[in-house]
Amino acid sequence: MSLLFTDFKSWEKHCTETGEPLYQPVLEYEIEQKGRTEEFIWENIAKAFEVMKDAVQTGLTEDMKSRSGMVNNGAKKVAKSPVTVLSPEFQMLVSRALGAKEVNSCMGRVVAAPTAGASGILPGTLTTLQELHGLDDRKIHEGLLVSAGIALIIEQNASLAGAVGGCQAETGSAAAMASGAIVYCLGGTVEQVFHAVAITIQCMLGLVCDPVAGLVEVPCIVRNASAAAIAFSSAQLAIAGVNPVIPVDQCVAALGEVGESMERKYKETAEGGLANTPKAREIENFVLVQDVEILPDEEEVE
Repeated sequence: MSLLFTDFKSWEKHCTETGEPLYQPVLEYEIEQKGRTEEFIWENIAKAFEVMKDAVQTGLTEDMKSRSGMVNNGAKKVAKSPVTVLSPEFQMLVSRALGAKEVNSCMGRVVAAPTAGASGILPGTLTTLQELHGLDDRKIHEGLLVSAGIALIIEQNASLAGAVGGCQAETGSAAAMASGAIVYCLGGTVEQVFHAVAITIQCMLGLVCDPVAGLVEVPCIVRNASAAAIAFSSAQLAIAGVNPVIPVDQCVAALGEVGESMERKYKETAEGGLANTPKAREIENFVLVQDVEILPDEEEVE
């Protein structure tokens, strides 16, 4: 990830030997590799978290309808559902993850964490975590640095892109980032943080990327909600002492191996999976016709 390490084992070894918190090497990476000051980094992390919180709020309060018609205020529907399957806290987690991702699909302002297609997971989990445990912003900012470190290692040894590794690489990586950050923010050990990452990857392994009509809407939005739930459950397992058995670096290697083996049609091409169902093709044709109709005439352009 930095001058110090390229895998989780080295990251853990470094922090054990130096006594540094997990976020410190990531901070040093930003300073050394990007030429930024520590003050600048903390300020921009704070700005990023504010954008995340704004996206959650926007998704829960404003009209979230996409031009394709596939996005239609799902977050508000979940938040206000009269029939509650989940606890109020779990219901809010799901609605927040949905809301932030709906903002992205409706061309709003989000933080790509690590991608725009997974932009609801960290906002949904971290805002809910902060509310549940009364954490201050500084702790969340540290958690964001930890999650960035997790992403950088996954990026080097597997992938963060759906076009390369399927949805497991996008929402899977985002969920792993979130679960690790959750455990860190709650005072978990380095081992527990990395166990959370490993458990999350195990739960998300093999998920294909099959966006209907090539749009990052269906099934991407609901996967943000389910990934947020997996992040919370993985964090709970890890902080309770459940051992994932397979070491985290080996889980990341498996993520990369599965991504390489995945057929092209399951890597964001909209050629397989849900994108290849009759209903999806119907939606695709509708969307393409819309796109043609809004283009200006050539004579008008001239």
